[in-house]
Amino acid sequence: MPRAFPLFISGKQSMTEHLTRWVGEHLDVTLVDPPGADGIRLGDLAGLAVRRNPKRAHLVVSKVLGKHIPTDPRLVYASARLLGDRAAEALGGHPGRAAWGPFVAALRGDREELAKCVGPADPGTPVPVPPLVFGFAETATALGHAVSDSFAGARYLHSTRRAVPGFTPAGTFDESHSHATEHLLLPADPGWLSDPAPVVLVDDELTTGRTAAATIRALHRLRPRDRYVVAALLDLRTEADRPVLADLAAELGTRIDVVSLANGEVDLPADVLERGTALVSRLAPAHPTASAPNGTAPKRIDADWPAGLPEGGRHGFAAEHRTGLGAAVDTLAAEVAGGLPDGRILVLGSEELMYTPLRLALALTGYREHVRYTSTTRSPVLPVDDPGYAVRTSLRFASPEPDPDGKPRFVNNVEGAGFDGIVLVLDRAADTPSLWGAGGLVEALRPVTGSLNVVVL
Repeated sequence: MPRAFPLFISGKQSMTEHLTRWVGEHLDVTLVDPPGADGIRLGDLAGLAVRRNPKRAHLVVSKVLGKHIPTDPRLVYASARLLGDRAAEALGGHPGRAAWGPFVAALRGDREELAKCVGPADPGTPVPVPPLVFGFAETATALGHAVSDSFAGARYLHSTRRAVPGFTPAGTFDESHSHATEHLLLPADPGWLSDPAPVVLVDDELTTGRTAAATIRALHRLRPRDRYVVAALLDLRTEADRPVLADLAAELGTRIDVVSLANGEVDLPADVLERGTALVSRLAPAHPTASAPNGTAPKRIDADWPAGLPEGGRHGFAAEHRTGLGAAVDTLAAEVAGGLPDGRILVLGSEELMYTPLRLALALTGYREHVRYTSTTRSPVLPVDDPGYAVRTSLRFASPEPDPDGKPRFVNNVEGAGFDGIVLVLDRAADTPSLWGAGGLVEALRPVTGSLNVVVL
């Protein structure tokens, strides 16, 4: 029998704060969770896990991001669009508020309300000047893209850690606490970065504001702007951190607004790094959960993707691309659905490629009742098989990226979840021998499902 994981398998369990319990007991790390706007609290949106990273002991694990926790794609998309509504309000738009009630109800397990959540058919909110929306790799690439859908006429770009032949970085910045620090800006049209339009920066979590500040500095050097909005699912800044963006705005002579779905803090003991390191040393296997190289034979699907249509925002995604992507995803979903079994289906994105897999998962909800969405990650996390912990299992595999950095990648909370079918979605650049060979992602997934489809865009 599969584990009765809450949140994402049956869709009936309540998204409560219990996914913070284990870390609270073992590291004394807790979420300080005041009542949020529109009835949303930190515990509704996130749990906690332990990083395998000497720079930071804890990981705030989002329940609605589609990274680490397989989640109903309608909830993932709706959370991003609602965050986008808040950013649109900051820029003078007037989005409707009717979707908030269904979102909160769905967040807490009401499946019937999912159908009322905002979807990609909603055209977005007009604002005086459509912004450039910017998402942070790897975690927020789909989040940022869906936030851009909230604006009529917005353009979208995300940072990347993949060096791409033929593209010279138009800018760079560092994320100092991360396991992979350097971010590259690789727009196909560098003129996007010299346009004076407002910029909306999107991340899953605003911890100190320093990464956002570094990004704004880099963008402001390329082209000074009057307006920036920082949008995050969770605003976890302490009172000591809040002046970072305010001081930067004063220094640059610009305006920086911050919007989020929930606010609070993570309460950490002074010795949290030492305790986290000791905990990982005591409990971590030599390698996170690894499966035997057997199981179902994979089926490859080469997508008939339209020429010139971006599959994401690495090099820029314009508003005029939206219709084409929607049509391409609908065509792909019809092809994929014909080969899927009945039962629980997972659509799995690959690292930075998250938005098109999310849209495919949304389209597949029209063919199957139980569809979930998540993606692979660079982040090494300690897996703990406890219902009060956010990462129960972790599969490790070699990176399929075309310019591998030698570090493993992971897919969390998939082994043991009882998915009858998995649809893995990658771009052609990641269709490498490492993907298919020994120790690769395909080998890791074969034993954990009865049907594995590998879609190459």
